[in-house]
Amino acid sequence: MSHPKKERTFVMVKPDGIQRSLTGEIIKRFEQTGLKMVGMKLVVADKEKIWEHYSKDDAWFTEKGQNIVNDREKAGLPVEKEAIEYGKDIIRALQSFMTAGPVVMMVWEGNRAVDVIKKLVGGTEPATSDVGTIRGDYTIDSYAICSVDDRAVRNLVHCSDVVEEAQREIKLWFSDDEMIDYRLVQEEILYDVNLDGILE
Repeated sequence: MSHPKKERTFVMVKPDGIQRSLTGEIIKRFEQTGLKMVGMKLVVADKEKIWEHYSKDDAWFTEKGQNIVNDREKAGLPVEKEAIEYGKDIIRALQSFMTAGPVVMMVWEGNRAVDVIKKLVGGTEPATSDVGTIRGDYTIDSYAICSVDDRAVRNLVHCSDVVEEAQREIKLWFSDDEMIDYRLVQEEILYDVNLDGILE
């Protein structure tokens, strides 16, 4: 088992984040915590890999699809298919959205990297995400309008939810030789046990 300071997580700045010139601000937020970027690339994602990336099961499709059915009924719109198909439409819409332009993919490393970045990114729905988070501060999209407009939520950035998901996503998008092991000077103040060498 590796040391906790070596935990890694996956982050993707989505096409809306790039088009709104927020990539630098997003990276800055992560850097300021003391996390270390160990991999980064600019790509146009492949639709099949996006489906694999989101990797949802029928229970997820049904649950999320039922939310869309409810939103459509509230808006007075017709419900034209089963909830599970509306759920699958979420990933289909994400396929279109996530391949509409370039994305920036990154791997970040450090103690509790998954939880730290998840906290900074905020809840999936921007309209209800906390002030101080990336999604809460920089966009106003909501599930309800996405259900009505039949499109993916534009929430600027994807991040892994749990360590196991991070490991799977990193392997999906990065080869081992695309990540760099190196030392940051700031790691001493974050992790060195005795803080030897600060005083001369």
